[in-house]
Amino acid sequence: MHTYILLLHILAATIWTGGHLILAFTVLPRALKARDTGILVDFESGFERIGIPALITQVLTGLWMAYEIEPTLSNWFTFSGEDTNYIGLKLATLGATALLALNARFRVIPTLRAETLPLMGWHIRAVTVLSVVFVIAGVGLNQGGF
Repeated sequence: MHTYILLLHILAATIWTGGHLILAFTVLPRALKARDTGILVDFESGFERIGIPALITQVLTGLWMAYEIEPTLSNWFTFSGEDTNYIGLKLATLGATALLALNARFRVIPTLRAETLPLMGWHIRAVTVLSVVFVIAGVGLNQGGF
C-alpha cells in the first residue's frame, strides 16, 4: 500500500511544483512585462482545476506516510531525529504555503491590478520556493537524508 500512496504523492508533487515553476518562470514574467493581470488569471483558472486537487492529495498522502514513519503525532514537531526533522520541515512548509495562499486569496487577489502585480509576483515566487522545499524534504525523508 505504501508504494501506491507514495506514487500518488509524487504525481501530485509533480503537478503542484511543476505548475508553480511554469507560473514563476514563464507566466509571471510575461504578466509583469505586459502589466496584464489577465495573463495570471487565465493561467490560475486552468491550473487550479488540477493544482488544488494535487495539493490536497499531497497533504492527505503526506500525512498518511508521516504517520507510517512516526505514529506519535507529537513527535512530528520535535525535530529530534532525521525523520522528524523532515516531517517537521514539510509541515512547516505546508503552514507557510497555507498562510501565503490565504493572504493572496483574501488580500492580494481581490485588489489585483497592474500596480499590485509585483506583490502577487512575490507571493508566486515564495510559493514556488516552498514547493521546491517540499520536494527536497520529501527526497531527504525517503532516501534517509542528504
